[in-house]
Amino acid sequence: MNYKNLITTYNDGILIVTINRPKALNALNQQTLEDLRQLFGNDALLLDDLRGVVLTGAGEKAFVAGADITEFIGLDAHEGLDMSQNGHDIFFRIERFHRPVIAAVGGYALGGGCELAMACHLRVASEKALFGQPEVNLGLIPGYGGTQRLVQYVGKGRALEMLMTADMIDAQKALEWGLVNHVVPHGSQVDKSVEILKKIAKKAPVAVAKTIAAVNAYFDNKKDGFSQEVIEFAQTVKTDDFKEGASAFLEKRKAIFKGN
Repeated sequence: MNYKNLITTYNDGILIVTINRPKALNALNQQTLEDLRQLFGNDALLLDDLRGVVLTGAGEKAFVAGADITEFIGLDAHEGLDMSQNGHDIFFRIERFHRPVIAAVGGYALGGGCELAMACHLRVASEKALFGQPEVNLGLIPGYGGTQRLVQYVGKGRALEMLMTADMIDAQKALEWGLVNHVVPHGSQVDKSVEILKKIAKKAPVAVAKTIAAVNAYFDNKKDGFSQEVIEFAQTVKTDDFKEGASAFLEKRKAIFKGN
């Protein structure tokens, strides 16, 4: 895996992806977005034994401090539409990825960084993490899904306040509001994320993938989430993993899942 703005390490089925623009506080420029598209849309799909992904940022100050605003200057409405749609497409690839993706957030997760973290399935924040959508300070609104996913996590009233005031919230408030799953000492967010993925890796891979698909269907206005659950359940019943899981349960032993 070769990228301009990402560093990847792969061990024991867990892929750690580091956005590597620390001098720019890991701001999301178009090259970084294309690197993420290549990774989640192609390269990571080729890893047969992949069990999960940790997404984090380089340096001590930021996960991702926002989009690269220098690339927004001079855009007309058509170009703005294309840029926003491109970000949506890439973030949907992450949200719909068949293996769990955890954002390990240390420092700033603002604007596009907050949106990127919300596109991941889970979020582990360091105690120094800060979350916000400050786009109104620039005369903009979020363009990579922030107005939609923030409502899903913190509710309409809290989301509107964050979006309209541009106020940041710290890690503890993010935990209280449901934006993050865990808050840990600064520097241990990646380790905690790996710990969670190792726990998930012991479960049936097909069932995990179907869980992601079924939960995502709840928020897809083109799908009936309950109907999608029926479909996904039916597909898990016929798997070898279910046969193994059921046998292990009845025989009072640990299941050994092979992902088929």
